[in-house]
Amino acid sequence: QVCRYQPFQAHTKQLNWRDDDEGFAAWCEGRTGYPIVDAAMRQLVATGWMHNRLRMITAMFLSKHLLIDWRRGEAFFMRHLVDGEFCANNGGWQWAASTGTDAAPYFRIFNPTTQSTRFDPDGEFIAHWLPELKTLPAKARHARPRDMLNPIDYPAPIVDHKAARQRALDAFKALPK
Repeated sequence: QVCRYQPFQAHTKQLNWRDDDEGFAAWCEGRTGYPIVDAAMRQLVATGWMHNRLRMITAMFLSKHLLIDWRRGEAFFMRHLVDGEFCANNGGWQWAASTGTDAAPYFRIFNPTTQSTRFDPDGEFIAHWLPELKTLPAKARHARPRDMLNPIDYPAPIVDHKAARQRALDAFKALPK
């Protein structure tokens, strides 16, 4: 059991994961306030499938933006994925969380808004899975405008990208080598 229920990189066992049930529930239910993350999570729950790019975005969001233990996300995916397979799922989660054999460097933290504009430039995927954002102009679907005049039934971001990124960097830098 090299990697089942534990990180492959032993030093990351000491990572100080946050015990944030509210954040985890928001992630699971697609209400983080980050449209690409929320659309992907709603797709997963509704269909049992998610594109690999979206798996990377959502896994990295949970493990780095929210600093919630990757194993919680790994288990959630296995419960919902119709194509769930232990090795691929575990490897993907450990890559995103920077705890695996061929992991993303810990300082690689996807900006969900940048990922959204790059891979769903017209916001079509977002509009499909987040009908509450469908009436917004395509470019406005990627992030909730701060000065929104017409309130919509969509949550504000549960974390600030820059602050969450820094928190994750600090947590990884604090690990023993």
